[in-house]
Amino acid sequence: MTPGTGLRIRELTRNDWTVVKDIWAEGIATGNATFEQAPPSWDDFDAGRRPDLRLVAEDQGTVIGWATGSPVSSRPVYSGVIDHSIYISPAVNGQGHGSRLLAAFIRHCHAAGVWTIQSNVFPENTASLALHQRHGFTIVGTRRRIGLMVYGPHAGIWRDTVLIEHRSPDSPAGAAGSPSQPVTSGSSGPG
Repeated sequence: MTPGTGLRIRELTRNDWTVVKDIWAEGIATGNATFEQAPPSWDDFDAGRRPDLRLVAEDQGTVIGWATGSPVSSRPVYSGVIDHSIYISPAVNGQGHGSRLLAAFIRHCHAAGVWTIQSNVFPENTASLALHQRHGFTIVGTRRRIGLMVYGPHAGIWRDTVLIEHRSPDSPAGAAGSPSQPVTSGSSGPG
């Protein structure tokens, strides 16, 4: 339980799927949460996310939010880099639950050896951008016209996303803004 609140952060399980899916659908309905048109099946959700990086927030026994991490690549050099999602039920917006869930998720990720947590956020989702910046995420840049929206109020519009990241200060990769490691001879650079 988070001190001073009725909020409990715990592992997301298959038993949570119906509520997780409903919260995700509420986010999708805004048109500013994801390019996805609908939540996936449990099997697709399960296959695309690291089992050790799945949390839910419960308020008085009711799941009100979730956060997960997905690998960005199968290549070992990127094993500590994840793309994350966090969704909070609109019924509890503005109560600080998203902040507490994100803080717990960041700690959980870093304890699991993740050195970079990233996400792409629509620039119109100012609440999400502000939440992430309060928790040490930095804006890497804007990806212009990166995807075509196919549903909702933005259907047919090429949308921008803002790439954000959080670096573990305890990782060899260092915190965002730290100097790059020198390239050693024989290295061909990233990629």
